[in-house]
Amino acid sequence: MAINRQKKEELVALYTEHIEKSSALVFTDYRGAKVGKINSLRSRLRTTGTEYVVTKKTLLNLALEQSGRKLDLSNVMDGSTAVAFLGEDIGTSVKALKDWIKSEADVVRITGAVLDTDVLDVAQAEALADLPTREQMLAKLLATIIAPASQLVRTINEPGASLARVLKAQADKEAA
Repeated sequence: MAINRQKKEELVALYTEHIEKSSALVFTDYRGAKVGKINSLRSRLRTTGTEYVVTKKTLLNLALEQSGRKLDLSNVMDGSTAVAFLGEDIGTSVKALKDWIKSEADVVRITGAVLDTDVLDVAQAEALADLPTREQMLAKLLATIIAPASQLVRTINEPGASLARVLKAQADKEAA
């Protein structure tokens, strides 16, 4: 379908905006998927902060160049291409995409991804789902920060606690 220059400029601006907000891009081939299925995928991904957009390849390449990423995406943009513009939590978003693909009998397939300025193949793109979620990373960070303080408190309290146990044992011995 031919579109006019103004519409193309609007699409490039939209793609550029999505790229700048995204932590990663995951490319999919949606050939054979019905509109209802694509809308189902969009609503599922929206819950993870991800936008799923059917794109024009040449306009997407222009948007990538405008955002400072001149990349060779010929191996990841295969067939009818749609892009998942991932939010902050990459692991959760890709996991949601993979789960939806599995539940819908592989209507859509992942063809690759872009993480910062690196182009990832299919296996690497799918491996993004194995990344810990944002909450898991924050919990690990908090545990790492708290560990030295917890150890310090236990070390400081130990002599007093030992003395209290000795005094209690002595009192129990005298009471018996």
